[in-house]
Amino acid sequence: MCSILTKVRPIHRAVALSLRLGASTECSRYAATQSRRLSRGVNSVVDPLLINARFYCSRTAKTEGLLFRQFTYLHCKFVQNTICHLFEVESCTYTYLLADTKTKEAIIIDPVLETIDRDLNLVMELGLKLTLAVNTHCHADHITSSGLMKKRVSGLKSAISKFSGASADILLSEGDKIAFGKHYLTVRETPGHTDGCITFVSADESMVFTGDSLLIRGCGRTDFQQGCPKCLYDSVHDKIFTLPDNCLIYPAHDYLGQTVSTVGEERKFNPRLTKSKDEFVEIMNNLNLPKPFKIDVSVSANLVCGLHGL
Repeated sequence: MCSILTKVRPIHRAVALSLRLGASTECSRYAATQSRRLSRGVNSVVDPLLINARFYCSRTAKTEGLLFRQFTYLHCKFVQNTICHLFEVESCTYTYLLADTKTKEAIIIDPVLETIDRDLNLVMELGLKLTLAVNTHCHADHITSSGLMKKRVSGLKSAISKFSGASADILLSEGDKIAFGKHYLTVRETPGHTDGCITFVSADESMVFTGDSLLIRGCGRTDFQQGCPKCLYDSVHDKIFTLPDNCLIYPAHDYLGQTVSTVGEERKFNPRLTKSKDEFVEIMNNLNLPKPFKIDVSVSANLVCGLHGL
């Protein structure tokens, strides 16, 4: 569904590759992002509004009738067929907006409370009808905006895994389809980071939204929220690594400014998930990471669609 724009391919592919090859495998090292700001590339199609933006990667949907936008946690600016990113260090969360260009039906994946105005402003500017706000799991590092979005968008519904323990209008399970216009995503259950993690696969298997189950050259931690390294290993190998090599991976987080990988790359180069299961379990059980700064607030809020205390 997505390919690098021809006019920017040499610059942006080199940038994305150099970031991935130089990435730390420890996902808690937020400080690294501050030293990895990239210079602007030469792109004749970039709008003047973007002269102050720094971008890491540009993608355009090639499936007919599909609109796709990727958000960083803090801010993004967009032009037609181009995605530009500014990086923010607090939770390094990506939010994804997908829409049918004919019916204007749209869904949003992993929306963040602090950026609700940005997200809804873009939905309005593009003339979309937002029908579903879905979370890949019950997040521990930020509060979802799905509950507040429902208060501001008529007819909007929320969704999350039925195993997450969280409340939502729609509780998802293996094989469910999330439809928007003629397009849909298929749900794959990928527990391990939490027992309620789910992954979304596009109809043509060209894109996969992996949440925290699979990150670029990493994976979500397994030491809280019913985490299980053996389950995560099986989930990734059975539900994600079985997708085509060129399937684009869009994770819920990245801490080095990387935006996308492929199934083939992660199957070959992921420093954790290329190990044996026993080796993987040993790695995950000895990460000794500090707990997420907002975990006490975030989990309790996200169990009630992000509305706790609001």
